[in-house]
Amino acid sequence: MNIPAEIVGREIETDEQRVDKRWLMAYSAGLGETSYPHPLFPVCYEWPATRLLRERAGLLPIDARLVHAQHDLVIHRPPREEKLFVQGKVVAALQRKPGTLVVYRFLTVDEKGKPVSTTDFSALYRGATLEGTDRALVEVEDPPKQSAPLKAIGEIALAATAAHVYTECARIWNPIHTDVDYARAAGLPDIILHGTATLALSVSRVMDSFGRQVKRVRCRFAGMVTMPGTLTVHASRINDGVAFETRSARGEVVIERGWIG
Repeated sequence: MNIPAEIVGREIETDEQRVDKRWLMAYSAGLGETSYPHPLFPVCYEWPATRLLRERAGLLPIDARLVHAQHDLVIHRPPREEKLFVQGKVVAALQRKPGTLVVYRFLTVDEKGKPVSTTDFSALYRGATLEGTDRALVEVEDPPKQSAPLKAIGEIALAATAAHVYTECARIWNPIHTDVDYARAAGLPDIILHGTATLALSVSRVMDSFGRQVKRVRCRFAGMVTMPGTLTVHASRINDGVAFETRSARGEVVIERGWIG
């Protein structure tokens, strides 16, 4: 299973998305929130563009090998009921020990061309070998390590249906999150919760504790989350931001190097 380095630079035509009030409310409700928009809502309108870009890069046939590895979201301003335009480009392909890391960048603008959000979505294709040398159009930054101690700030209770609810409310459909047979055929122990769902729920707990406006979210996904179960979020304020990580009931870290600015 090979991924050619030449996919770097491939891009899609601008994808148009209409954000309505129902979508904004549903996403927050699926996370147990009553206010909206949630800071992680950009993952919703970016989803169709992610599929288009993976198709453009020729990677859809190995979707089952994709693991969401890192996320870096910059919120230029909160989305609202409006028409948005999502641009997508493959900005890096890097060989890593577990497989090939592909970084997709999504820039979303409004009808006036003003930026709304920018996301670097880093996907690890397990077991894939990069054809050629590492290639990057931009500097790929790993979330910085955390040196300060983190304290428990809240729990996340996950129902057995959490992934199904998130799928419908976010309008993000991927069978590894809802179809047991598909997930097991892909080498997973069971259906797993979306990385963006785990991240969004973690961000909610940080907001509950620190009550801050979110302008940037960064993290590295370190483990799979199965359901039902309970997660614990640990965080501390550092300078002008908050560092956090999320752990399973067994104490395993599932989100590491989390930062909210």
